[in-house]
Amino acid sequence: MIAVVFLLFILAAAIYAAATGGQAVPVMEILALTGVFLVFFGAGVYIAAALGLLGILIGLTFSDRPWWAFAGQTLWGPSSNFVLVAVPLFLLMGEILLRAGLSDRLYRALNVWLQRLPGGLLHTNIAACAVFSAISGSSVATAATMGSVALPYFEGTRYNQRMVLGSLAAGGALGNLIPPGITFIIYGLITETSVGALYIAALLPSILVTGLFIGVILLHGLRHPLPKPPALPIGVKMRALVDLVPTLLLMLLVLGSIYAGLATPTEAAALGVVGAALFAAVEGKLTLRLLNASAEATARNTALLGLIIFGAYLLNYLLTAINVPQTLAHFIGGLPLPPWAIMAAILALYLALGTFMEGFSMIITTVPVVFPIVTALGYDPIWFGVMVTMLVEIAQISPPDGTVMYVLQGMRPRPGPITDVFAGVVPFLGAYLLAVALLMIWPNIALWLPRVMS
Repeated sequence: MIAVVFLLFILAAAIYAAATGGQAVPVMEILALTGVFLVFFGAGVYIAAALGLLGILIGLTFSDRPWWAFAGQTLWGPSSNFVLVAVPLFLLMGEILLRAGLSDRLYRALNVWLQRLPGGLLHTNIAACAVFSAISGSSVATAATMGSVALPYFEGTRYNQRMVLGSLAAGGALGNLIPPGITFIIYGLITETSVGALYIAALLPSILVTGLFIGVILLHGLRHPLPKPPALPIGVKMRALVDLVPTLLLMLLVLGSIYAGLATPTEAAALGVVGAALFAAVEGKLTLRLLNASAEATARNTALLGLIIFGAYLLNYLLTAINVPQTLAHFIGGLPLPPWAIMAAILALYLALGTFMEGFSMIITTVPVVFPIVTALGYDPIWFGVMVTMLVEIAQISPPDGTVMYVLQGMRPRPGPITDVFAGVVPFLGAYLLAVALLMIWPNIALWLPRVMS
């Protein structure tokens, strides 16, 4: 229903423009788009197919040029963009690490240091997800990887299963926010914003969100204390740090090369794949079977993302051709509201869309329309990129359609209702919303570091 409201809002903008003598917009075209979208959405058509079909239908109906004439030209841009090569490379790196068993070593090492804190293993969930996010770039990959590693540790324990699932879902969602998140690459591609600057801007917000998650677990641990495991000798703890070395070196290789200006995100992703393969070889697990399975999983995910991008680009081209983004920007910019109120309304729209729309699809379909409004209001594109990414992560853990939650539900060793995951993630959703509010009030949380490093 929120998507319908969004399209009707565009329709209202078109009528407003026509009534006030503003930029001409074909009202019937937008009304037809709303109707077709309702049909596709109600029929459960896949987002990639819906976007592409909508673009073709609009092109056939309202464009003077044959749709095949502009389709090739429009799709050539994203398909030949060098930045987009980073997406399958980051996915491949995460797949190799998962199959090589390095994620399990990471979890065990962090657990040695964190298990005696109030909340115990729940802290390990967040910390392990945060560290793995710094090399995976994907929320779904992080949740699937760390969920497969962590869930067996909670079998037969007194931990609240809802908090276990909620912490893994919230930690998994960090995969998009903590560099090298794939969402930043897509946002940078759409808006022509520096991906490197986005990665730098995301560092402090990442620390803020991770800290808030840890605070949620601390409060839960203090309210529902569990017996602490016996203290381990410092020698055991120090030896456990050895298991962190492969992950930390890979982080240094990928992020260090980006921040030092030695490599672009795409080149850093290629370095990450080579590094992951080397560590797998050191572990004695680099086989043709492992590489083949990793490549197949990467190819499937890349094809899915590519279809969504192509369909969205075609649709966005046609929306621009009939002046929808321009009119919407003019309409919102002319509202008798201060810029912060308009921005708050945009953020609320993203939160609403996130309850039923997949996060990646959400950014592809809405940013081309919303971005001109944001820049017209005077907001920094880098700050908005961080905000949108955070909202995409919230969408990943927002009932009833959060992708990450369903990934974890499918990995549970014992069957249980999906409402367990919904209930468990609610406190972390509150923490995430608090982080969004803090960045809205103090945008320098995201902008200070890029200014210092520029």
